[in-house]
Amino acid sequence: MQEALEFLNTRPGLKHDLIELFSWLKENRTQHSLKRFPEMTGPLALHGSYFREQITQALDLGSFEQPKASREGLLHVSKRKIDLFFADINKNEEDYSPTTMYEDYAITESLFHWQSQSQTSDTSTTGLRYINHREQGYTPLLFIRERKRLPNGLTSPYLFAGPLRYRRHEGSRPISIVWELEYPLPAKTLAWARRTG
Repeated sequence: MQEALEFLNTRPGLKHDLIELFSWLKENRTQHSLKRFPEMTGPLALHGSYFREQITQALDLGSFEQPKASREGLLHVSKRKIDLFFADINKNEEDYSPTTMYEDYAITESLFHWQSQSQTSDTSTTGLRYINHREQGYTPLLFIRERKRLPNGLTSPYLFAGPLRYRRHEGSRPISIVWELEYPLPAKTLAWARRTG
């Protein structure tokens, strides 16, 4: 500890930057719980922020050298009996085609509106797995982010919103599903996750 302190004291610029960074993190970071679901998602913590590659590696999909490619808004992992939903709340036409401008948003801190892929019907194997997930032994898991990119142009991480329970649905191709979150969204997350337009 003493060596680290001496190192920082001889580098005032670095010390200043670290103090500024930690102050910013303290003010802006979403606090997350220590709640984990090791049988489903390994080391991922509820309300923690993760990049897609970190999520797939936590599920033992791919490796650090060769992460599993996953660009779609969902990932079905049959060996763990989970479906992962990746949702961007604010979408723009530069990043999404008209058929992928899904309406994904928080209704309340415990209810979330999500749309399936446009070709998924409510009578398909996939649609029925979503609707009847409890009977089939599946757990849907939600990962959300405000938008695809941060203001500096880098890719945004996802917040792990946790397990979901089916409440109701309407329509088909896509299916609009209202999910109940097992753990309410933090207030700071709810502020950007609600529909604004």
